[in-house]
Amino acid sequence: MKTRSAQSLAGKRIAITRARGQASELAEKLAALGAEVIELPLIQVTKAIDRETLEDVLAELGSYDWIVFTSPNGVRYFFEEFHRSFDDIRALGMLRFAAVGEGTAKGIRELHLRVECQPKLATGEALAEELIATGSLDSAKVLVITGNLNRETLVTKLEGARAIVDTLQVYRTEKTDLASEPAAEDFRARGADAILFASSSAVQSFVDQAGALKLAPEARRPLAGSIGPLTSETMKRVGMPIDFEAKAPSLEALVEALVAKFSI
Repeated sequence: MKTRSAQSLAGKRIAITRARGQASELAEKLAALGAEVIELPLIQVTKAIDRETLEDVLAELGSYDWIVFTSPNGVRYFFEEFHRSFDDIRALGMLRFAAVGEGTAKGIRELHLRVECQPKLATGEALAEELIATGSLDSAKVLVITGNLNRETLVTKLEGARAIVDTLQVYRTEKTDLASEPAAEDFRARGADAILFASSSAVQSFVDQAGALKLAPEARRPLAGSIGPLTSETMKRVGMPIDFEAKAPSLEALVEALVAKFSI
């Protein structure tokens, strides 16, 4: 990894758009490089689980061959419920773990569990292809842990490979209203040098709240950075320019891309 100066971002105003409670890691990385960080929590993530479905899944947990996680939020909320019901990790049986993205895989590994399937490209479609390539899906039972905004591509492809797929939603992502937020007022008045997007939902919320985030004539117009392909796809769809993109879908890579952009 390229060595960075402790003041690589000195004098730069960087807006971040992660949910409250999930922005601290990115904010700390930027502040450590000298940046002034503006937090614009464009989305909020909350636990949202159908209790009846959860009970059915936990009762049959040992019968699944694969459990698939599409985000760190899914890992967090699923295992909160798992540990509420079981006091022995062996209740997971012979489950094999698959993950979209390094952040998701890291959350699984921190629980001392091995990730057996993780595609290089952090998309549900790529994960489905990777799982299909294992040759283990014919009549296999697969549990996909999701949020309310997850795409159907992953499930559709797995079912096309003759897997028996159950889904369990464990969280909900919703846009927040920033109209009266002091940080949004500061952003409107002064702008920023860059704004970082780590999810498609944050991009959509930014567009939906364009009025509340409209920059004053004298404000700085920020460069827009994306954490990866899915976020970039959404940015393109809504007509937002992509000034830089992380080489890998991780916060560290996003910061690297930001520093590299300002070093040109």
